[in-house]
Amino acid sequence: MTLAPERHTGSAAQSFDSLEPATGAVYASFPVHGAEEVEAAVARAREAFAWWHGLGFSGRRDKLDAWKALLARRMPELAEVMHKENGKPIGDAQLELLLAIDHIAWAGKNARRVLGPRRVPSGLVMANQAASLEYQALGVVGVIGPWNYPVFTPMGSIAYALAAGNTVVFKPSEFTPAVGKWLVDSFAEVVPDHAVLQLVTGMGETGAALCRAGVDKIAFTGSTKTGKKVMAACAENLVPVLMECGGKDSMIVDDDADVVAAADAALWGGMANAGQTCIGIERVYATEKSYDGFLKALTEKVKDVEAGVSYGHITMPSQVDIITRHIADAVAKGGTVVTGGTAEGTLVQPTILTGVPEHSEAIREETFGPTITVTKVSSVEEAITLTNATVYGLAGAVFSKRRGMEIARQLRSGMTSVNSALAFAGVPGLPFGGSGESGFGRIHGDDGLREFTRAKAITRQRYALPIALTSFQRTARTDALVPKLVKLLHGRG
Repeated sequence: MTLAPERHTGSAAQSFDSLEPATGAVYASFPVHGAEEVEAAVARAREAFAWWHGLGFSGRRDKLDAWKALLARRMPELAEVMHKENGKPIGDAQLELLLAIDHIAWAGKNARRVLGPRRVPSGLVMANQAASLEYQALGVVGVIGPWNYPVFTPMGSIAYALAAGNTVVFKPSEFTPAVGKWLVDSFAEVVPDHAVLQLVTGMGETGAALCRAGVDKIAFTGSTKTGKKVMAACAENLVPVLMECGGKDSMIVDDDADVVAAADAALWGGMANAGQTCIGIERVYATEKSYDGFLKALTEKVKDVEAGVSYGHITMPSQVDIITRHIADAVAKGGTVVTGGTAEGTLVQPTILTGVPEHSEAIREETFGPTITVTKVSSVEEAITLTNATVYGLAGAVFSKRRGMEIARQLRSGMTSVNSALAFAGVPGLPFGGSGESGFGRIHGDDGLREFTRAKAITRQRYALPIALTSFQRTARTDALVPKLVKLLHGRG
């Protein structure tokens, strides 16, 4: 997950090419938008905000429902674009679209419930006040998206920001601009006359320009390194940010786990999308009682996983160097390659490593490839300690028949699946996000809707109190009553 430029640029950097990972051929060319063009897009979005916000929750839901219906009808078309530009198989692209469409539907349906005005108890001291709370749209939200899940991940910001009443300027990764353009163009078919959702394309400089273009919030998905640069640019004008960065997620396999099911989930969680998943399973910690059975099942099941068929090419060529470096470092430090370990061009073979020391790159750093380390531990407690011994804190998985929830609660991560892998991402009502160097803020669910709003508190006096506490007309007799009132309300217990 990176926004590092690695595209062919045209003369004077006026354009860049999107390449097909499978062949290296040019798929499409796009303009490099500079600061003035980005600022103009934000200005158009600012103008469209009044109209979009004025539609209200029901009006915006109608538009979002029409958009998700269009995406559902034309799923094969967009899946083909994703396959060509991102490199993932058609089946995986369709699964990604299914989840994204479901999130659009959920955001539109639940925005009023989560964000609409509601009464709040005033308490005895302020009993004369009618208190209410609502969540108001921010205005214009800038979304900087990733290339690994070019629809599902940015949609977690785009759909929720739109449902909350904001307009959006979207900068997709330079590795998947055609996917981003397809999304924005499809929304324009539903909302043709207002610049509610716009596209800007380019490299890191375009993303930096978006941070400085007067947006009211930036939602970023990408590497921790790039995320820090985004935060620095946003800090210049105190623009709030939502950071969804990298991870180094683990699976814990307990004594009583179904090791066959755990192996199947680990393979999917670790190698789907060629391992290019921020919430992917990169580490497995199996207890002494489950280790042999789990490793046997894993090595049997991996035989059915074929690079280029089960998953696609590595989207960003330079990532291959990182993957192979991590494998080589693991072996140099005493690890064993059980299967795989090689790359042919941008196809990396499914790789299982054992005996990898905890100080190796394959354990400490995000690999972002189809590799899994399997480590034997003496107990679940040791597995929890090792799982948490990372600067990241995004997600993970636990396989245990009796203690799954207990173990999950002890993991320092934003999300955990019990007896499955990555399942939380498909539940629209659950928040998605991490801690530590995995970022902060949440997309999806109630928290994801509130992320793109500001809380607005309002009190309305219904009647005057017989004792005026907040007035310069307050008397000494009134002051003498205050300690008695506090003791009456809070002095017991």
